[in-house]
Order: sequence, then C-alpha cells, then structure tokens
Amino acid sequence: MRVLVAGAGGQLGRTVARVLADGYDVMPLTRAELDITDDAAVRAAVADVHPGVIVNCAAYNAVDGAEDDPVAALEVNALGVRALAGAAAAIGATLVHYGTDFVFDGTASEPYGEDDPPNPLSVYAASKLLGEWFARGARHYYVLRVESLFGGGALAPGADGRRLGSSLDRIADALLAGREVRAFTDRVVSPSYVDDVAAATGSLLRAAPAQGLYHCVGSGHATWFEVTQELAARLGVQPAIRGITLDELELRAPRPRFCALSNRKLAAAGFEMPHWRDAVARYARIRRRLAPR
Repeated sequence: MRVLVAGAGGQLGRTVARVLADGYDVMPLTRAELDITDDAAVRAAVADVHPGVIVNCAAYNAVDGAEDDPVAALEVNALGVRALAGAAAAIGATLVHYGTDFVFDGTASEPYGEDDPPNPLSVYAASKLLGEWFARGARHYYVLRVESLFGGGALAPGADGRRLGSSLDRIADALLAGREVRAFTDRVVSPSYVDDVAAATGSLLRAAPAQGLYHCVGSGHATWFEVTQELAARLGVQPAIRGITLDELELRAPRPRFCALSNRKLAAAGFEMPHWRDAVARYARIRRRLAPR
C-alpha cells in the first residue's frame, strides 16, 4: 500500500516516513514539495500519488508565535488538515493526523482520556483542536494526540539545512555542553518519543481498529524537572538544573499545567506505549554515542 507523508522534513515526519518504509510504499513530501495550505496543490498531489493512507506530520508549532500570527497557525493546523481530509475522502484514503495535549486546560489531576472535554487556552491549542475536527472529514481517519515530542530529526539537519529539535532535545544539548538548564517544576507531561509514535502509527494501520481519536504518548508522567533529572542521569552528566515555575516566565501563550494523557484506548487497540523513562533511556544512548569526544 502506498502512504503519502506530508511534512516529511520535520522531526516527526522524517521518523514516520523511515519507520513506515518497512512494509509500505512511502512517498515523503516536505513542505517545499507540498504546502498543505494550498488546496489545489493538495488535491493534485493526492490525485497523482493516489495513496491508500495520508499521514499528516505538518504543523505550526510556535506556541507563542501563534498569539501574534493566528492566521498562520490556523492555515496549517486547521485549514491544511481540512484540505488533506477532503482529498483523502475523494479517493477513499485513510487520514492519520497528530493532535496535541494543549487542547486541554491542564486543571485535571489524573491523566486525560479521549472522552474528556477539551478546553484550549491559546491560539495554538485552538488551531490544533480545529484540525482534529477537520480530520473527521476523511471517510476513515485516526487522530493521535502526542505531546512533548523528542528525538528523530533532532539528530540531523532538516530539509532546509537547519537542525531540528524540541524542548527535550535542547535540554540534552545543554546538559551535554555543561550549561545550566531551567526546568518547570509545575508542568506535568507525558513525553512522546518520535520512534514510539511512529511505531504506534504503523501498528494502527496494520491492525485497523475503529477509527477515531487516540492518545499516543509515553506511559506515565512527570514534571519537566523530573524528566530533566532522568535525562541527565541517563546521559551520565552532572547536571546544573534550576527548577522554575510557569509564573516565573512571561510566556506569550498560557500553558496547561497538568498535561498527562492516558494511553488506555491505544493499548486496547493492541499497542502498548513504552514508559517515558524507557524512551528517555533509549534516546540518551543515541545522544551519548553521537556526542563529540
């Protein structure tokens, strides 16, 4: 079966394209090759490739930037998804789209499930929630909510030559360089390793469970401070970690404080996400191997 991966030059897209290539005929398209905000271009690309599955890894991820440029966020995170869903529906393809934990307000005390009502706090979060809704326009779809992605493209340049990476990747850079790291003590997350997200995506496509929304994050949860401590230990470095709170930073967009997600639905569909500590350990082994000596 042929799989079109949109946003294949990014952190998640590169990994998804690589993992799915073992079993599928993958057509990876970077943003330069397919701008999902261009409806006509999306229709033409999908008609030309005629995939059985479209995987959308394209996203506008500048959480604070979206507050000042909401149109850009909405074009990519919402309207671009609508274009892909419409193109998928036209040829009967399955659409896989990735959501975010930011759709919740962070006031919970237990991991969120797929049935918990969203309440986005920012433009970015609202744009991603709209994208989830637009994904339903495909005849068959999966929306996988991920959070605090790390790994994948962080270890190599992206399609435009810039080094890709996420918060945890930048923390690893600082730890390996002996720089001080500031980490939130009041923001709880379930970090998602891109390799595990890609593996889960492949599992869903093979098992073909009921369509719909699935949480796809590292099992368990911790504060960013605890995650940073674990990463430092796995890297074998003596860290200089300073705990901070969200209130100490003047962030343009509000962040949900408790973002843990439950993977129970994904597990019931046949895929158990590894614990985030296990994922951090695997990631740290790669970073240590590639670190300059």
